[in-house]
Amino acid sequence: MTPVLETERLTKLYPGGGGCFDISLSLGAGEAFGLLGPNGAGKSTFIKMLVGLLTPTSGRARVLGLPHGSLKARRQVGFLPENFRYHDWMTAGELLEFHGTLHGLSRGEARRRMPETLAMVDLKGLEKRLVRTFSKGMQQRLGLAVALLPQPRLLFLDEPTSALDPLGRREIREIMQQLQDQGMTIFLNSHLLTEVEKVCQKVAVIKKGRIVATGRLEDLLGMGQHHEVELDVGELSPALLASIAQIAELLHQDESLATGRSRLRLRIDEQDKLPLLAESVVHGGGKIYNLSMAQNSLEELFVELMAGESDA
Repeated sequence: MTPVLETERLTKLYPGGGGCFDISLSLGAGEAFGLLGPNGAGKSTFIKMLVGLLTPTSGRARVLGLPHGSLKARRQVGFLPENFRYHDWMTAGELLEFHGTLHGLSRGEARRRMPETLAMVDLKGLEKRLVRTFSKGMQQRLGLAVALLPQPRLLFLDEPTSALDPLGRREIREIMQQLQDQGMTIFLNSHLLTEVEKVCQKVAVIKKGRIVATGRLEDLLGMGQHHEVELDVGELSPALLASIAQIAELLHQDESLATGRSRLRLRIDEQDKLPLLAESVVHGGGKIYNLSMAQNSLEELFVELMAGESDA
């Protein structure tokens, strides 16, 4: 299947420094992809190249199987930019009609699509209301309606919740999840870890214009050099503890006089050692009541990647 989005060593250099360097990514149909990085990491530069607002210095990209920036590709793409400002003297309906025609829709087609599109973002029936009277969260949802009006196959969202309060973020996140449930492909730029973790299945982390990690979220959360394990075991003898120590590093130990069980916090350097650990306990005469791997968080991964890469 042809990727919805594919880049090969895509690069944008600015005279004063900064930009994006050698970015190679692939996004399949129906996926929600998150580009995660701190402010100034190059996220917006990258997305602006993909929607045709910036010309790359080198490299190539294809959007929906077409050269990026081509008119045919852009007509199948929706884009919500960061910190957008719409014409606040217009009504919501006038704004949608105007941007629909900019996208190549006839005025009649824009009007026909308007009620359904506004309903998708919970603004149904507000076509005649002035944009200036909308709250910040409502304006963000209106901006999303503008991006959705052309019924795009691929939706680019650049920091769609960064200026919103927690309730507004939740509203936008729920809309993104509904769109993905309907089969839309979403490319999300964000520095907010929670947004990416709750919406996206595939993630890339960018630092100083370069990708430092990419893959499915569950794979990335298990990519660390060490994994922590919780082991609840009965009949823990010194010999069994010594056997466990040959496989895993003991971080902490609690004992319960009431149950006669011990709870161990262990560290292993690879997941394949988990069955070896279980086998060691059973062969050593212990009883396993719980053996589970502690789940890494996206925040822990992000901090590790930001600290682990050279700033040079």
